[in-house]
Amino acid sequence: MSETAVMSQKLSERITNMSTSATLAMAAKARELRGEGKDIIGLSLGEPDFNTPDFIKNAAIKAINDDYNSYTPVDGYVELKEAVITKFKRDNNLNYTLPQIVVSTGAKQSLANIAAVLLDKGDEVILPCPYWVSYSDIVKLNDGVPVEVKTAIETDFKMTASQLEAAITPRTKMIWFSSPCNPSGSLYSTEELNALAKVILKYPNIYVVSDEIYEHINYTGKPHASMAGIAGMFDRTITVNGVSKAFAMTGWRIGYIGAPDWIARACNKMQGQITSGANCIAQRAVIEALNASPSTVKYMIDEFNLRRDLILGLLNDIEGFKTNTPEGAFYVFPDVSFFFGKTFRGRTINNASDFSLYLLEEALVATVTGDAFGNPNCIRISYAASQEQIIEAIKRIKEALSNL
Repeated sequence: MSETAVMSQKLSERITNMSTSATLAMAAKARELRGEGKDIIGLSLGEPDFNTPDFIKNAAIKAINDDYNSYTPVDGYVELKEAVITKFKRDNNLNYTLPQIVVSTGAKQSLANIAAVLLDKGDEVILPCPYWVSYSDIVKLNDGVPVEVKTAIETDFKMTASQLEAAITPRTKMIWFSSPCNPSGSLYSTEELNALAKVILKYPNIYVVSDEIYEHINYTGKPHASMAGIAGMFDRTITVNGVSKAFAMTGWRIGYIGAPDWIARACNKMQGQITSGANCIAQRAVIEALNASPSTVKYMIDEFNLRRDLILGLLNDIEGFKTNTPEGAFYVFPDVSFFFGKTFRGRTINNASDFSLYLLEEALVATVTGDAFGNPNCIRISYAASQEQIIEAIKRIKEALSNL
């Protein structure tokens, strides 16, 4: 019996059946090729290429010098929870109280907590496609059933009220979505959220997870719209956010939720048995980040906006790429089905996974297959890279595709 077979006998069905994160898998593959001496341009990870602002780093240094080194409260320092409350009021006009805030080790842990405390076996969670890569497996890990609602590039990958209504069954427990969306960059407007809320409010046992981690990376000039701010939805919505994207703090691992107090208490209880409180130094730094005006990071958003326009112009010059204009985040999600069925050196590109692998091996550019996000016709390209890297990457892609 092979070593793999022996190991699989020892592992739980839970982990055996879980998918590997496609974004992390592609990053690992890219690192492997770099280790072989290949010049890989990484456009796969959702990580800003800026440094954390100095005023936040200085707050961390001060915390170290002030001897913050003890276990933190499970749900976060009171001062950080107060900063989260201030942020929600200032940026979203949402009025949370201390018991409604839970700070976690990244927004991903916040999502895992929510699924663990709300889902029972067979409960359904509606996921508008495309959705962030980990949603589906987090739901399945907690015995829930992902229900995918297909959207199209022609409608900017947004779920309509009629699609939502058609997806609801007696087993529906939650709806999860991100706005701005990872991977599509789409934003739901206040009007669109109102239409969805009108459907949700017909069903008193359905809750919404509104993932707003890309909130500040918004190119529309319009205020961010939060589902919890829609009439009737405050007590039906768990708002998930964090500092990873807008403040270039991915490695600091701090996320948080604003939720009905009974859900927040349950998440606090769950977290107390899993990780307990988040890192003390990171928490002290995030207090400074959240108390600062969002204008302090506008220079990053302005640069991302320039890169978006740059990469769209370059992609639209390649026959076969079908794009829309994302309104936020730092991704484009082009439809590449034009290339399916084409061959190179006897190998056929059958789907987005094949296409993404082809770009990695032949163009030396790392992207992510849309399969991982529930859309097999697209790939995700991150433009969290310099303009020079973007220009070179799209040049390589164009050359590689000319060989098909």
